[in-house]
Amino acid sequence: MKKASRNKKTAEGKRAKPCKKPVEEKRAVGNKETILAKRATCDKKPSKAKRAVEPKKSDSTERAKLRAIVRGAYDIQKLRMQSGIRIVANWKARMGKQPNEKDSQMDSEAKQLLAAMRIAYKRLTDGLARWPRPTEFEGTELISDYTELTLVDQYVRLVEAEERQFKMLKHSIESHPLWGAFLEGVKGIDRAMAGVILSEIDIAKARHPSSLWKYAGLDVAPNGAGRSRKAEHLVDVEYKDRNGKQATRKGITFNPFLKTKLVGVLGSCFLRCNSPYREAYDNYRHRLEHSPAHQEKSKGHRHNMAIRYMVKMFLVDLHRVWRELEGLPAGVPYQEAKLGHVHAA
Repeated sequence: MKKASRNKKTAEGKRAKPCKKPVEEKRAVGNKETILAKRATCDKKPSKAKRAVEPKKSDSTERAKLRAIVRGAYDIQKLRMQSGIRIVANWKARMGKQPNEKDSQMDSEAKQLLAAMRIAYKRLTDGLARWPRPTEFEGTELISDYTELTLVDQYVRLVEAEERQFKMLKHSIESHPLWGAFLEGVKGIDRAMAGVILSEIDIAKARHPSSLWKYAGLDVAPNGAGRSRKAEHLVDVEYKDRNGKQATRKGITFNPFLKTKLVGVLGSCFLRCNSPYREAYDNYRHRLEHSPAHQEKSKGHRHNMAIRYMVKMFLVDLHRVWRELEGLPAGVPYQEAKLGHVHAA
């Protein structure tokens, strides 16, 4: 009897096993969810918002790299100019000449002297197996002693480093779409100036041409004067102090490096090479000279105002072409959009 009951229980247990369908359903559901999840992960594509943000990050990274190269080249250029000024001052002191205000600038006389010293330096150092010792050096009329030779050597090496640094910009500049589309055809703009423009300006943030004017310090301050570093032109700027707390201080509203290059370098280049933008300068200066409101201004003041206006007209064209190239809407200048004034270039 006991064996029969055991067999009966075993048979019932065997019959009960195939009836565990809920477990199989859970496994099936679990497998289905896993497969769907894998498919969703594999087929997942970035959203439109992410696609729009990613190029901007890439552009900002490339712009930061280009800025490092451009700023580095101009840092070397600044050192080269300072070194040249020291050489000229040392030579003038040796010749018994009194220093003047122009000694802090690189004028035509200083440039001619430095060019002659470079030729004399090359003659002295060409063919030397090693650098001469102070006791072995025999001076010339231009490079009289060992100290002057050392100064000229420093200057020559800085000139070579500057030229090499600017040559490195060639590929980065020419590969940028704006170079072939606009900058290459603007008379007065070389690769160095193009590097400044491409590395310092984020065209996506400049919705209007006036945005570029403000960033470059070419806008008008509240008192009606041109933007500058004067106390009345400063604004409150928030920053974090050394303790990480939010604080406020007075600061400028523009990029000083960009303003210096656009107004001090590009403006002069436009005038010297007789660029088509020279017409904007001539027309605006003529208007200032014949306007009663500007008669009290000096000739130099009106000249600087005309240069700023000429550069602003260049930035209007730059903004339009660059924004269209990036697929962004391009606005019109303030005087056209708000005042209805269309000025000829």
